[in-house]
Order: sequence, then structure tokens, then C-alpha cells
Amino acid sequence: MEALLVHPDPPPAAISQTLEQAGYPWKAAAGAHAATAMEPEDGWSGAVVCADAGLDEAFALCRALRKRDLPLEPLLLVVAGDQLENLELREDLFDDFCLSPPQSAEIAARLKHLFWRTGRGTRPELVEYGPLVLNLETYQAAVGGHPLDLTYMEYELLKFLATHPGKVFSRETLLSRVWGYEYYGGARTVDVHVRRLRAKLGNEQEHLIQTVRSVGYRFGQSRWSI
Repeated sequence: MEALLVHPDPPPAAISQTLEQAGYPWKAAAGAHAATAMEPEDGWSGAVVCADAGLDEAFALCRALRKRDLPLEPLLLVVAGDQLENLELREDLFDDFCLSPPQSAEIAARLKHLFWRTGRGTRPELVEYGPLVLNLETYQAAVGGHPLDLTYMEYELLKFLATHPGKVFSRETLLSRVWGYEYYGGARTVDVHVRRLRAKLGNEQEHLIQTVRSVGYRFGQSRWSI
């Protein structure tokens, strides 16, 4: 997925934090000229334009984005409450809007809907193994559609294992690859996290993480399994 165009530069902290947490790559531009100069090779995936800091400048950018040979969409406009009356007769400049200060859940939900409606950026980067699905953009995991309540390191360990199915890793390798070379914890850290992961995966899926005696752990089936 290409980056979202965000205005202004720098954007409000609430916007940047929401986009990062939701897994949307983005770049900020101060205006139409900057947006053109820094546009990704495959184009912007969409835009989030904050008008509450400068309505005229925001509308000028929206107008420029809509007048291109291929009008940019989807475009989400963020406005202050007292600017609502200024949206009349300007519906062609944006696809949806929300009020400032924006709520993270609302921004994420509106963008998701807009991408679905326009058919762009609809599928995040996923890792799927049977009923287990990991969303690498939002750091979420689910089994059979039911979310797993994982800590950050539990998710990181599960992600590493799930992206290397069938391979056996020693505890020492997992410590260095997942926790990092600067981590000085013992191998027991891996055992504890594996035990917690198995418990959260549930009885029907705990077998996904297998113990290889005297070596370490393996996720899923080896290609040599019969």
C-alpha cells in the first residue's frame, strides 16, 4: 500500500499517531506543490486533509488533488465544528469528513470504509496459517475470527514463528531474533512466552507451536512430516 498524503506538515499528533497505530504509511505535505514533488511512484493511496488549522489552504489542496488527470481518492477532511457550514457546495472536494479533535477509532473506521468503498488499499499485509491470522500492519492476531489478547513480545514471537513455518529455532536464536542481541535474559524467557502463547491459542491450536526436544521450537508442520 502506498503512503497516504497528510496535510498540514507537520500534521496534528492525533492524526499521525492514529495512522501509525492503524498501520497506514503516510507522508506530510504543506501544500499542493509539495504533494506533487514527494508523491510516490505509484501515486498516493489517499489523503487526510486537516482544515481546522487553515480552511482556505486545505480547500486549495483538495481542489488541486481533485483536478488531476486521475483525481485523488479517497480524501478524508478533518474540520472544526464551526467550519461545518463552509462545507456546503464543496462536497466534490472530499469523500468524507470528521470533526476535530479527531478520535482515533473514528479516523481508522472512516478510512477503512473509504478504502473499501473505492476498492483501494483494502487488504492489509496478513500472515495466515489455518485459522490463525496476523495483521502485520495493526499488530493484531485472531484465531477463527476471535481476537487474541497478546502482549507486544508475545505477538512478536508468534509473528516470527508464523512467518517461518516448519523451521526449527533454538531458544538462543529466538532470543536474538525476537528480543534482540542486546537482550540479556535467559532461555527461560522463551519457554514462558511459548507457554503463554499456547494457552491463548487454545486447546485446538496450541499444537501450532511444537517443542523439538533438545533443540527448541517449530511453528506448524515440517515439510518432511508424513
